[in-house]
Amino acid sequence: MAKVILFDGSAESLNNWTRRDGSPINWIHEGNIISLGHDDIVSKFTYGDAHIHVEWREPDMPYASGQGKGNSGVYIHGVYELQVLDSYGIENPKNNDCGGIYEMYAPRVNACRPALEWQTYDIYFRAPRFDESGNVTENAYVTIFQNDILIHNNAELPHPTPGGISDKVSAKGPLLLQDHGDPVSYRNIWIEEL
Repeated sequence: MAKVILFDGSAESLNNWTRRDGSPINWIHEGNIISLGHDDIVSKFTYGDAHIHVEWREPDMPYASGQGKGNSGVYIHGVYELQVLDSYGIENPKNNDCGGIYEMYAPRVNACRPALEWQTYDIYFRAPRFDESGNVTENAYVTIFQNDILIHNNAELPHPTPGGISDKVSAKGPLLLQDHGDPVSYRNIWIEEL
């Protein structure tokens, strides 16, 4: 199936996103990059099983630490947060460090590059399955590469993580990019349905 381009640097691709309330986004658009504004943004496109590609860049914040150092998140299906953070050099990353599935799984390894370098997530997502009554019969699963390094291998996602668009799972959902107040930048975001 063809790639669905969510952000390619063009002003037109900004129309692929809204704030949580459906209003136009207010992120900063410079060249082929968007940077955090003052609200989360949600893709208008929804998907089931998919390969999701996201590139991001951490700000240089040497004075900050922990969750205050380049915090953002990529919410798969709008409900499962893959942490974005400047965790470069951390020896034993936790589930709230970069690459962690927030409050669920730590990344297998720290694959982070230093601040100001572009990084990638390639996310292979299998959506949850439902019976005819709408009951979950199989949880979602995800395999994730950060900077071409495997950080999660077929991890089961038994429930949503905090802060998403819902506390319920669904067969299709959007991509959400979290605004956590730090100037994280994004580019080259696309989804290929599987």
